[in-house]
Amino acid sequence: METGSPQDTGPDAAQGTAQGTAGAAGGEPVWIALPPGLLKMRRLLLVVWVGLITLAAGLLPGLLAGPAWAAFALPPLALLVWGWVMTERNWRSWRYAERADDLLISRGVLWREETVVPYGRMQLVEVTSGPVERHFGLASVQLHTAAAATDATIPGLDPAEAERLRDRLTELGEARSAGL
Repeated sequence: METGSPQDTGPDAAQGTAQGTAGAAGGEPVWIALPPGLLKMRRLLLVVWVGLITLAAGLLPGLLAGPAWAAFALPPLALLVWGWVMTERNWRSWRYAERADDLLISRGVLWREETVVPYGRMQLVEVTSGPVERHFGLASVQLHTAAAATDATIPGLDPAEAERLRDRLTELGEARSAGL
C-alpha cells in the first residue's frame, strides 16, 4: 500500500519529505512525485519534434506530388497522440522516497524499476539543469556511487527542492560514510 500518491506535488510534497523520513522508518516509505512542470516540458518537446516530422511528412509530399500524398502526415499525428498519453504515464511512474538509511527511486510503466541508494555509498550528488529545464524552472539531481550500475537520477525537480535534496543527501552520506 502506498502512503503517498504520485499526485503529491507542490509545497506540501516538499514538507512531506522531512516528515516522510521519520515516518518511513516504521513502515512504508512516503513517496514524493515529480512536479507537473516536467510533464509540460516533455509534452512541449514531443509536440515540437513530432510536429516538425508531421509537417515534413505531409506538407512536402502534398505540395510536390499532390494533395493525396498529404496523408503521410497521419502516422506522425498518431505517434503524437500515442506519445502524449505515454508521456503522462511515464511522468506518473517516477517518484522517490527518503528513508532513514537510503533513498528509493521508482520509475517505469511496463517494467517497474526501483533503485535503492544507501546514503553511505553516495560519493557525489550533483544538481544539473540544461537550458530547456531552466526555462521551465526545473533541475535534476544525479547520484553517483562507487558502482556505476547504481547511479541514479531524479529528473524535473523544482530547483529549491533539488538543492535541498542535494544538501540533505550529502549531509547524510558524509555521516554514514564516516562510520565505514
